Amino acid sequence: MLKAIILIGGPQKGTRFRPLSFEVPKPLFPVAGVPMLQHHIEACAQVPDMKEIILIGFYQPNDELNRFISSAQQELKIPIRYLQEFAALGTGGGIYHFRDQILSGGPAAFFIMNADVCSEFPLQEMLRFHRQHGENHCGVLLGTTANRTQSLNYGCIVENHETNEVLHFVEKPSTFVSDIINCGIYLFTQDIFGHIGTVFQRNQQERIQEELTNGKQMPEVIRLEQDIFTTLAGQKKLFVYKTQHFWSQIKSAGSAIYASRLYLKQYHQAHPERLATNQDGTPKIIGMLHEEVDLKALGPNVSIGKGVTIGGGVRVRESIVLHGASLFQDHCCVLNSIVGWDSTVGKWARVEGTPSDPNPNDPYAKIDSETLFRDGGLTPSITILGCNVNIPSEVIIRNSIVLPHKDLNRSFQNQIIL
Repeated sequence: MLKAIILIGGPQKGTRFRPLSFEVPKPLFPVAGVPMLQHHIEACAQVPDMKEIILIGFYQPNDELNRFISSAQQELKIPIRYLQEFAALGTGGGIYHFRDQILSGGPAAFFIMNADVCSEFPLQEMLRFHRQHGENHCGVLLGTTANRTQSLNYGCIVENHETNEVLHFVEKPSTFVSDIINCGIYLFTQDIFGHIGTVFQRNQQERIQEELTNGKQMPEVIRLEQDIFTTLAGQKKLFVYKTQHFWSQIKSAGSAIYASRLYLKQYHQAHPERLATNQDGTPKIIGMLHEEVDLKALGPNVSIGKGVTIGGGVRVRESIVLHGASLFQDHCCVLNSIVGWDSTVGKWARVEGTPSDPNPNDPYAKIDSETLFRDGGLTPSITILGCNVNIPSEVIIRNSIVLPHKDLNRSFQNQIIL
């Protein structure tokens, strides 16, 4: 028997994703036409003997989350439930807090997955790898290869090349350690809770001492990466399974468009029914199209939500257009952008962003983590229109973030429109 735990986190401030997460929690934001979390859940549901999927985070339960869980359960025929943390407890603290719920039924092993990654999720391969390495270890980490420079932005894994044992683990090192990076997807046995418990007891003693000495309360945070993996490395307790399939973080709206492109490419094999089909005499489509969209022109790498209207001569590429949006005015252009729910783009208007794709000439390049500001200005990136934004005719919105419910009356570039 197996279980899967998906760590969905909670509300975050000051991120480039923020204008979009006003409407839905970030894990429910549509990537390639379906909520980000659905890609994880579909991969888990395909693993034999998977009995339950548990979501852990500190979002307040809401209608959007409840509807998603109910819909996913009905579609995939697998139990899914949400466990809310009382505060942000870290990647290790959350699963330790709910360890009794996770261990109920006696699972032989369980997957842990961060919600903000996109991947082909080679879970069955990880399970076979885990079984091939016997019963004396407590976990398998999914790893991939990055270039030397970008590896500093991730957890770095030094492995024994013959046995794949994790010999050393450093989270975001200051100097080069290894080009194998942590993907944020793990397979653990029940033994992992003994190691987390040791850290928990040590932290409790330090918290009591700090409170007695300085009167300050330390947060109850346990991080798998810094607190657990660094300790277990080199003890024959952790192994790394390296994937050659695609993987990327989804930390910003720009990375969401890149993730959408990766998933759309995967749909050709995994979900061809989700892709729009081409017909004689109509524009060529390369992307995902909801069946209720009034189509005029699209592609490539475009995801269009339910109820979107598109006018004649419209150009859309490398973008996500969410449900209810209207590109109905003739000849408007949307490039490298996210158009929010129920937003409108007028005639001959241009909404354009700057892509933040990895270097196409480097097979190991990853998408760079974006900072919101650089050199005193807004970092050029994709353009984001929040929900219910109105872009009038014949204006240009470039490399900007427009918060929800705004009626613009002129062009903007490299700005946050509040």
